[in-house]
Amino acid sequence: MAQAQVERAVVIGGGIGGLTAAAALHRRGTRVTVLERSASLEPVGSAISLAPNALRALDVIGLGDDIRALSAWQGDGGVRAPGGRWLARTGAEAAAERFGGPLVLLHRATLVDHLAGRLPAGTVRTATAAHLVDAGHPGDPARPARVGTADGELEADLVVAADGIHSAVRRALFPHHPGPVYSGFTTWRTVVPLPGVRFASHETWGPGRLWGTHPLKDGRVYAYAAALAPAGERADDERAELLRRYGDWHDPIPAVLDAVRPEDVLRHDVHHIAEPLPAYHHGRVALVGDAAHAMPPTLGQGGNQAIEDAVTLAHRSGDLPAYTADRLPRTTGIARRAVRTARLGLMTGRAGTAVRDTAITVLSRAVPGLLLRSFDEIASWRPPTPDAVSFGAEPRQ
Repeated sequence: MAQAQVERAVVIGGGIGGLTAAAALHRRGTRVTVLERSASLEPVGSAISLAPNALRALDVIGLGDDIRALSAWQGDGGVRAPGGRWLARTGAEAAAERFGGPLVLLHRATLVDHLAGRLPAGTVRTATAAHLVDAGHPGDPARPARVGTADGELEADLVVAADGIHSAVRRALFPHHPGPVYSGFTTWRTVVPLPGVRFASHETWGPGRLWGTHPLKDGRVYAYAAALAPAGERADDERAELLRRYGDWHDPIPAVLDAVRPEDVLRHDVHHIAEPLPAYHHGRVALVGDAAHAMPPTLGQGGNQAIEDAVTLAHRSGDLPAYTADRLPRTTGIARRAVRTARLGLMTGRAGTAVRDTAITVLSRAVPGLLLRSFDEIASWRPPTPDAVSFGAEPRQ
């Protein structure tokens, strides 16, 4: 089936998924406008882990090598118990060899800056709230999609809805879908300098809570925590709350907490889409990232899947049913697996966590590389194009 020509696209949302979609569409020669509600592209969040699947997608827009060079490799470390005992170990070189490329970590702002740098000046309009007026009809050239802003309406052959977990576009397209649900746990994230402290990357699992510490390439440390908690619960001092929950865990966690200021800590409750959408498109509109398939962060794949979505959408931009067919089964499976992983990592009860930890230890010793093997299906993804470096001709300026 021949794909329809997409000459004009409007992207609602200037996060990682929206900017990747804009860059990929621009590379194909589509005229793109990105509408971002916030006053700047400064991302909410701290660091992001990118697996080989997302890095291959970034290769398509010519950005993969730049991001690899700016990032710290992940993999030298593993899973620990709160007292410090290693339950399973992994290696960065082994991960890179197995997956055909490294797992890397960098600050979200760095990724956003480089994605925005792939777009012509004036493409991104910040402080511009947008809403869907008409999804359009792909079979009717006289009925483009229409997007409303305070300055008037924009028409487009394609609208990319990258407006996040509480997507207004998703609600407009699928008004009977229940939307996101609370995942049962809250998260904290921070990036801090930690000079002179050496450690191996780790994620530590305790009863009903976990902690992760990973070095960035610039010498700072990315740390995150998660714990079962009622939705909406907050502490007057989130650093003090982290100290209460994790202050007696193994090194380097106490050192990280000593370096953290209360204003350095971001806390967010986690929500996910439990019931998959019937499709990731309707009319001339396509959903990407959290708007389509918000998932818990326990596999580190939320942003990675948004990047996959974006590059796949650019490839399928004239055939949105094919985009849904490519993306819905894969992302649904990964989202369900992320939910299962959250339940495993946040188990409560001494008996259950003891059995879990013993099983991980025994299996990782009996089957070396077990943690890496479990990631094969995710990390092996490749972009749906015969040319993994470029879509083709250089973009129009």
